[in-house]
Amino acid sequence: MGNIYSLVMAGGQGTRFWPESTSKKPKQYLPLVTKQSLLADTLDRLDGLVSHEQRYIVTVKEQKKLVHEEAASKMGEGQVVFEPSGRNTAPCILLSLATLLKNGAKDSDVVVILPSDHVILNKNGFQQTIQSAVKVATDKKRIITIGIPPHFPHTGFGYIQTGAELTENSLDVVSFKEKPNLETAVSYLESGKYLWNAGMFVSEIGLLLEEFKEHSPEIFSYYDELYEAIGDEKKEAEVYAKLPSESIDYAIMEKTSRIGLCKANFDWNDLGSWDALSTVVEETEGNTLVSAKNHYFEDAKGNVVYTPDQFVGLIGVDDLIVIANGKSVVVLPKSDSQKVKHIVNHLKEKDYGKELL
Repeated sequence: MGNIYSLVMAGGQGTRFWPESTSKKPKQYLPLVTKQSLLADTLDRLDGLVSHEQRYIVTVKEQKKLVHEEAASKMGEGQVVFEPSGRNTAPCILLSLATLLKNGAKDSDVVVILPSDHVILNKNGFQQTIQSAVKVATDKKRIITIGIPPHFPHTGFGYIQTGAELTENSLDVVSFKEKPNLETAVSYLESGKYLWNAGMFVSEIGLLLEEFKEHSPEIFSYYDELYEAIGDEKKEAEVYAKLPSESIDYAIMEKTSRIGLCKANFDWNDLGSWDALSTVVEETEGNTLVSAKNHYFEDAKGNVVYTPDQFVGLIGVDDLIVIANGKSVVVLPKSDSQKVKHIVNHLKEKDYGKELL
């Protein structure tokens, strides 16, 4: 088994946690569940599994200061890959693989590709699952994705259809499915053959490059040029701008036959909206008090509250999201949590809105 590298995807601009998550400080840099950011938590889960010298983060230049503040003590120097422009996840991963190899990694080494903004509280279960995935990836020469056993018919996640047993700890993948409607999601759960797609992948570096070459030849055709350009910022940006913008799922995962799946042996939450915090933060007097200087609750239950450095008082209200961060105040029913994006869209159109985004 070769060395294990990690690649954390941290360039997201997610606005579903507005007003706290903004383009200047996206969700992955916020301390929403613990006292440190989601990105820092992600890196800490790798302790004992991936050495500091073999951890990489890929993000955008605009987040350079943030990523160094959150990650500098948790990885070696020079291991942040800056995407010259937004080209979706396939070019972003190809650039990162080229950087790993240029910095001394080998084709036979394994890379663990992870999102930066998910919540996983069971560190041991996470590491056991990744170790299993690394073993299957190297023994069977497969790209291994991590599937999350679904516990309700979620319509906001992609699904993975599983097939026959690949090894004792892994399954074949039949297909990837887009976000389903409720009826379809219910049928997926009833079949027992579908898992949530968490966007985590484990593979030998060389195998991933082979699959790029076979299934995404247009993107891969720039690989040698990209590899040579690394270290020359201007040239790298010129080459990178030529790459087609495609997701890794579309470019490779939905097409390759060399893919398998390990079931997650850990809890998982992608924190897709404010209401999701109620599943990962312990209750305070029947409410999810994420952050507040102090509080008073009377006949108030099921609310999600984020009012850092401020006192909050709730009386006679249930199942609300209450956010106040000194710049903006947002109150809406938990059931409408996704509608935060309506406010974001409104602000994009207003002159006064830019400063809040």
